[in-house]
Amino acid sequence: MKILVTGGSGFIGSALVRFLISETNASVVNVDALTYAAVPGALDIVENDSRYKFEKVNICDGISLGAIFAKHSPDIVIHLAAESHVDRSIDNPAAFVETNVMGTCTLLEVALSYWRSLSSNSRDKFKFHHVSTDEVYGSLDSYGAFTEDTSYNPNSPYSASKASSDHFVRAWNTTYGLPITISNCSNNYGIYQFPEKLIPLMIINGILWKPLPIYGKGENIRDWLYVDDHARAIWSIINQGTIGETYNVGGGAEMSNLTVVNMICDILDDLLPDPKNRSRRELITFVKDRPGHDFRYAIDSTKICGQTEWFPQESFQTGLRKTVSWFIENEKWWQLVQEGTYDGGRLGLGPKLK
Repeated sequence: MKILVTGGSGFIGSALVRFLISETNASVVNVDALTYAAVPGALDIVENDSRYKFEKVNICDGISLGAIFAKHSPDIVIHLAAESHVDRSIDNPAAFVETNVMGTCTLLEVALSYWRSLSSNSRDKFKFHHVSTDEVYGSLDSYGAFTEDTSYNPNSPYSASKASSDHFVRAWNTTYGLPITISNCSNNYGIYQFPEKLIPLMIINGILWKPLPIYGKGENIRDWLYVDDHARAIWSIINQGTIGETYNVGGGAEMSNLTVVNMICDILDDLLPDPKNRSRRELITFVKDRPGHDFRYAIDSTKICGQTEWFPQESFQTGLRKTVSWFIENEKWWQLVQEGTYDGGRLGLGPKLK
């Protein structure tokens, strides 16, 4: 089996590529434009493997994508390439439309043309899997959970662009017959995560004894999914999912942002105790909330757990401790990222007035 992964150099994509090379017999073609979010070193372990190939291409470039399909003849496409940070989408929404909407549409056009060119037997085996987010469903109150039948109600430029991409993928199945599946996942965390996201930013700031800024009162709630569990879920859908279906993937770990940051502080205090016996909780500060900040996300994973053999193997406690330990042990990695593409500053304040 040959799998073409778009965005395979990003946080989730690199975890998926590492999983596919280490845990399966599949060959992988990683198609990535290597934007700021490409993770340095995350694929070092697979780069010399004969089953791994890399193509530097933007998914908006249809001609180059077509050449890649013709060159590598994939059996499976797993589409992860996306602009993915809500705060950045508030500052520059057009970039999210270009990559997440136009890029997905371009990829679908190329994949459809390629699929139609295949023999009958190869067409029957081909699948296009699209990875999306729970944020397309909007915000929940203090009860209930998103199911695959929840109506879309995106509230940020990021979630609106991902909702649009979901609709295009579904339309390519209904209109043209392209064999697709879709997954909508909850908040991912784990090793190699870019430090603009909550958990790695809080870990790094905690290591450095810098302020830990939390939006609003820290009451916003997310369901947390360990990234390696997400990679296993995608593989389960590829092998056991039903064409045309959507699968919600969650970690079953609902936590408020304040609870998450407190847990990070406690793990850091345990692993890197302060000689003066201070607690990192003293570093927590509350800052102006993000515009349009959804209150709560929660995923009902009944469908994927019932139709495949997948279930999350990491609890939030075990996964978070692994993540904190990795960031402590890999200081050179995040220092390199901070020096190069992201210094930890505030994002998501909206376009600057002229």
